[in-house]
Amino acid sequence: MSPTDPGSETPPAQIHGLAGWRRVVVWPLAVLVRLWGRSLRFEVAPEDLRNLTKRDEPVAIILWHNRLFMVAEIYRRFRRGRLTYSLVSASKDGAWLDAFFSQVGIRTVRGSSHHLGREAVGVLVARLRAGHDIGITPDGPRGPCYKFKPGAFVVAKRAGVPALLLGGEFRSARRLKSWDRFFVPRPFSCVRIRCSVVSAAEIHNDALTAEELQRQLQAINPD
Repeated sequence: MSPTDPGSETPPAQIHGLAGWRRVVVWPLAVLVRLWGRSLRFEVAPEDLRNLTKRDEPVAIILWHNRLFMVAEIYRRFRRGRLTYSLVSASKDGAWLDAFFSQVGIRTVRGSSHHLGREAVGVLVARLRAGHDIGITPDGPRGPCYKFKPGAFVVAKRAGVPALLLGGEFRSARRLKSWDRFFVPRPFSCVRIRCSVVSAAEIHNDALTAEELQRQLQAINPD
């Protein structure tokens, strides 16, 4: 899940995929992650649960890149039955995430701010207008961490849909030495889920900026 910049020129780009033994490795890895996710205890307040299970219209789900570990389990518990498309980088790294998402029922759109930007935006908007959800990490795929790039905002605004801001507070987790300090919750630990909905009317208000959405997303994602 990574944001796009529709104003940039789209250079020739290759969409990388997995083949051979790499594709085979993804299946047991996906099984492990699914079992790991099912061991987690999710705490969700009633208002957050209402927002998280919102199904009356398509939404653009927005979360920080370092919270991606919980996506598959959140989809299984709260969003299953909603066809969801995730924006995944066209890079070799993105190929692994693309293969994993295919194992857990999440479809992908390949692209990023550097590769296939305009095409990815158009596909995401089309998916939303067709009634499906999308998922984007506004600071992905390479950061800076917690920098809300405007692509996610632009996609929701063009499609005329609400944004579902998703947050996770990990009671016990390891943080990787990656650019985003990726969270890996320990098995059987507790994750406090927070989320808020930014309505389509608010998205279309010229007073709302990417910086304000960044502030709101940071508020529900305490480190």
